[in-house]
Amino acid sequence: MERLQEKYKNEVVKAMTEKFGYKNVMQLPKLEKVIINMGVGESVQNPKALDAAVADLTLISGQKPLLTRAKKSLAAWKLRQGMPIGCKVTLRGNRMYQFLDKFMNVALPRVRDFRGVSKNAFDGRGNYAVGLKEQLIFPEIDYDKIDKIRGMNIVIVTTAKTDEEARELLKLLGMPFAE
Repeated sequence: MERLQEKYKNEVVKAMTEKFGYKNVMQLPKLEKVIINMGVGESVQNPKALDAAVADLTLISGQKPLLTRAKKSLAAWKLRQGMPIGCKVTLRGNRMYQFLDKFMNVALPRVRDFRGVSKNAFDGRGNYAVGLKEQLIFPEIDYDKIDKIRGMNIVIVTTAKTDEEARELLKLLGMPFAE
């Protein structure tokens, strides 16, 4: 955790100032928050599946997730408005840095056939999104105790104005982008 924050303070500030020519330290892009979202569509038929997803997300993030609810009713999926269909966590500050450090240095290298994350998953405003197919890549998850493999979306929100600035920020922090 401290390792990533120290890296930001020392190396990233210097490199970003040189590359983009910032005049003031306050112009530098920063990490704002990390949002981890886990959609559990099967919770319509099996409410216990959502409890397992909440437990997994709590272990991964170190924070209790918020239940996300359906915005609209869909008869084809037997879904009513207001039913819980997923969970999400918003990490800021120290927990955000701890999670990102663990995600970039421990979890991503455990992905099968990993060659790096996509460089093109930016949204145009400096935010980066990555989808995972299984929660098993995190060291906190015990393989024997999971009932079903679930994926998740991880969104890294930055204060960068452009995708190029955000890409450089994440690259300097250690995000393993594909070549």
